[in-house]
Amino acid sequence: MLACYNITMQLIPAVDLLGDFAVRLDQGDYDRVLFRHPLDDFVTRIVSTNPPMIHVVDLDGARTGEARLDVVRRCIELAGTIPVQVSGGLRTVDAAFAALDAGAARVIIGSAAWASPHALGEFADALGDRLLVALDVRDGRISVRGWLADGGLRVADALERCVDEGVRRVHVTAIDRDGTMRGPLLDLYAQACASGLAVVAAGGVRNDADVAALADLGCEGAIMGVGYLARIGLA
Repeated sequence: MLACYNITMQLIPAVDLLGDFAVRLDQGDYDRVLFRHPLDDFVTRIVSTNPPMIHVVDLDGARTGEARLDVVRRCIELAGTIPVQVSGGLRTVDAAFAALDAGAARVIIGSAAWASPHALGEFADALGDRLLVALDVRDGRISVRGWLADGGLRVADALERCVDEGVRRVHVTAIDRDGTMRGPLLDLYAQACASGLAVVAAGGVRNDADVAALADLGCEGAIMGVGYLARIGLA
């Protein structure tokens, strides 16, 4: 396991699922696949590094709104004792509980959290500490439906609503940095941490120095995608 930089800081490798493969996309663009590898071998290699948690994203589910729990369950089984957080296509409280019942330690809700005035509070009340709300950010605004549409919210407004509705943890992604190896967008994560919410940061995280910079801001975790490939011998 990579050393933590404060009491709770964790480096969490990402497994992005497209079809039956682990992939990496350039800035979330489904037409720009940077990397593709057989899923079972990819997860097995990640597990061999003994991370504190694995971040699984069902990209097909994010795009269609229907989570592929069979594939997610496969990742969870491969992970063994390592906890897994799951996202992509979880649009209802029942779907979130289905992912938890499949073995997920916690779930990430994005599009569905903003689907109605009451949705965010309903997810927070039902899921408690097992919920992360996804703030997928492009040009200061929240994106939804697999990052393909504007969610109609500024980052500041989304953070305020999360605080008001009792959300404990947010998963903040700088879309324009995702898959680029350009480093994290530190101003965005500083803004999120200032809200008082627990923050897991994603997008552009390259190395231990980036993880340390995010820890200094107060983030409790950092997702690493492309940067993790070298750690498992695939780059």
